[in-house]
Amino acid sequence: MRLFVAIDVPEDVRASLAGLVAKLRSACRSARWVHIEGIHVTLKFIGEIAPEKVGNIRAALSAVAERPPIPIVFRGLGYFPDERRPRVLWAGVEAGPELARLASEVDTALHPLGVAREEHEYSPHLTLARFKEPRGLEALHTAITKAGPLEFGATTAREFHLYQSVLKPGGAEYTRVATFSFSELIAGRKPE
Repeated sequence: MRLFVAIDVPEDVRASLAGLVAKLRSACRSARWVHIEGIHVTLKFIGEIAPEKVGNIRAALSAVAERPPIPIVFRGLGYFPDERRPRVLWAGVEAGPELARLASEVDTALHPLGVAREEHEYSPHLTLARFKEPRGLEALHTAITKAGPLEFGATTAREFHLYQSVLKPGGAEYTRVATFSFSELIAGRKPE
């Protein structure tokens, strides 16, 4: 099983991003645009895992879930590694240190189960497109400039999910394996 841990993106944010992608797609047809309905905020890509290990992964993740809700704002666009020779176009995810702390705790919880630790600092984003070649980038930059405000919406995350990813010719297909709701913590105490 190919697994990852993520926070879902609300429908209004998906709709806003879909509207933007519809405008940008015609400007850069050489890009491989993602299916917006499958977009998510990845906390940890786990990779291939034997099905019998899923129970241990679920147990490890349930221990991480106790935390207050995390406010998240979706805004702005950027490129990995940079604008001149991009491999990825992304939408920004702003959440302060709480989201990075959650990703770090997920990483730490899964490491004893044989899941490799992250080598890079956590950088939350929503992948919109991937590039194999620079053809069409100038038109894409122009289209982004004309797109207007790059504000896509906000949410308050109250849960995260373990997903299975199945790679298919038309793109990845995601199935939710488990959901982990955050505990509502008030002043550091559990509710009664």
